[in-house]
Parts: sequence; structure tokens; C-alpha cells
Amino acid sequence: MANWDALGKELERRGKTGALRELMDSADGRRLARTLDEKALETALRRGDGAELAALLQTVLGTAEGQRLKQRVEEVMGR
Repeated sequence: MANWDALGKELERRGKTGALRELMDSADGRRLARTLDEKALETALRRGDGAELAALLQTVLGTAEGQRLKQRVEEVMGR
């Protein structure tokens, strides 16, 4: 969990946490959250299973909402 904590602190340092929270609270973010298998996501994160995480992300990014959210995250992160 330390890596996630470090990521959170870095996002806060860059002033990105508020904008990212807004994205997750958006209609697209809420719809995508409902489509994720939370148990599978948690298991993959705990195991560090990159292949499973990639598969889970592909299911999300394969939707119109996922593509819109991805674009908005890239904008927020300055990419």
C-alpha cells in the first residue's frame, strides 16, 4: 500500500487530487465504477498482477464512458 500512498501524496503535491476526484464523481466515473469487478480489482492489486489489471482496464477503456474519462484524465494530468 505504500506505493499507493506515495502516489496519492505526489498527486496532492501537484494539485491534481481535486480534479481527479471530480472525474470519479462524474456521471461517466460513477457508471464505470459500477462496471468494475471490485473483488477482482482488489485481488489483482494485492497480487501485483499486471496482466489481470490490464484486462480489467481494457473492459473499462473499451466503453465510450471509459474513453471519455481517459481523455479527461490525460487533460488533467497535462498530457
